[in-house]
Formats: sequence, structure tokens, C-alpha cells
Amino acid sequence: MFSQTVEYSLRAVAHLAKVAPAVVSVREMASAIRVPEAYLAKVLQHLADSNIVVTRRGKGGGAALARRTSDVTLLEVVQAVDPIHRIKTCPMGLSSHGSKLCPLHRHLDTALAAMIDAFGKTTLFQIMNDPDPVKPLCEVESPGMVQLGMPCAPGSRQPEAKGS
Repeated sequence: MFSQTVEYSLRAVAHLAKVAPAVVSVREMASAIRVPEAYLAKVLQHLADSNIVVTRRGKGGGAALARRTSDVTLLEVVQAVDPIHRIKTCPMGLSSHGSKLCPLHRHLDTALAAMIDAFGKTTLFQIMNDPDPVKPLCEVESPGMVQLGMPCAPGSRQPEAKGS
């Protein structure tokens, strides 16, 4: 339902939230969240344009969250890279419908409105601090499993990069 760009942007901000306030290089982040480096650089630029992340060029450069996790909603992240648009008029352009939506498009618009509402009420802080033992970007550990990379919550670990 969501574009790959939305998925990648949500992974990026979750990773930055996990390591905040650190500045993370694009290469490091791309490996950690399993996103192509060039694609991630473009995603981060959109997020920077929307004041969700700050980026620095050069040695010691990378990206960091621009605001506290409690001040960033999932809706802001989604809208920065691939906006959700409500259905205001008939997508087929049927003049007989005017601005009144048929039952199909009215139900779709209702679902979009609910999604916008839910994402607008959900902050990055809430996602990263959810009591669920399964955490964003982390594998759930099983007995005898060794944790690699950035520390995750107890009982979970960050997944290994592909090809490792």
C-alpha cells in the first residue's frame, strides 16, 4: 500500500531515533537499514527539506533527527516523501458525480482519512518506545543468538546486513 520510498524513510527515521543524537553516515545507515545508499541519500534530502532530519556534508557528515522524537509524527515522514492525498472529486472525472463521491471512492476516502488521523497522532517516540518486545529494525533474539551492531532492546538485536 505504501511506496518503497515511504518504507525507506520510516526505516531511516527509526534508525536515527534509535541512535539519537548521533550523526550517522549515509553509508552506515544504508547498511543498517538495508536500503541502497544512493536511494537513501535522496530520501534523506526530502526529509531534510521537511525539517525532519538535518544533514551534514564532508568528513564526519551524515544525518541526524532535526527534532525530538516526540515532535515527529509518522504522517510528517510519509507526507515528506510520498504524500497521502484525500479523494475530493471523482477520480474518473465523471461529471455526473460532481463533487459527490460514489460509494467506492467515499469508502476509500474514509480509509485514507483514518490513516491520516492515525499517523498524525503517532509520534516517532511512541513507535520507538512501544512496550512490544519486537522493536523496529531489530531481530528478536532466540537463546544462544549473538547480538551484533547497535544495541536493541533486551531480547532483540539489529539484523545483519544482506551479504554478511
